[in-house]
Amino acid sequence: MENADKTNPINILLVEDNPGDIRLTQEAFKDGRIKNELNIVMDGEEAIFYLKKIVKYSDVITPDIILLDLNLPKKDGREVLSEIKADPLLKRIPIIILTTSTAQSDIVSTYSHHANCCIMKPVDFNQFINVIRTIENFWLSIVRLPLNS
Repeated sequence: MENADKTNPINILLVEDNPGDIRLTQEAFKDGRIKNELNIVMDGEEAIFYLKKIVKYSDVITPDIILLDLNLPKKDGREVLSEIKADPLLKRIPIIILTTSTAQSDIVSTYSHHANCCIMKPVDFNQFINVIRTIENFWLSIVRLPLNS
């Protein structure tokens, strides 16, 4: 395992407003083989507060990877992506877009704003779990993530 030793879990920030998708993601990572710490915020504004360690998030650990929904309340996922990638302290964090959107314009936009990948959320339970486990296998086992400073 390249990214985490046995004592330090991979820190994941899930930015998602759908309670069902949150539960499925929690279950998939809980049953996964990589030790992880999954933190959740439910809107784009909270995501930025979390990442910039504002107010109640002053003591959080910077995530190793971000799972970002595009359609969020308060601040859209596209805005969150742009803001993260424009910040010198955050721009190296890999961002995986998870979306129900099939619009080509959304796909182009996410890559134009330097998302690391864009994955369509399956509506089927088993397929959703498979997608999360595939993310875990690839991004947390195979890919070499940068160390947080």
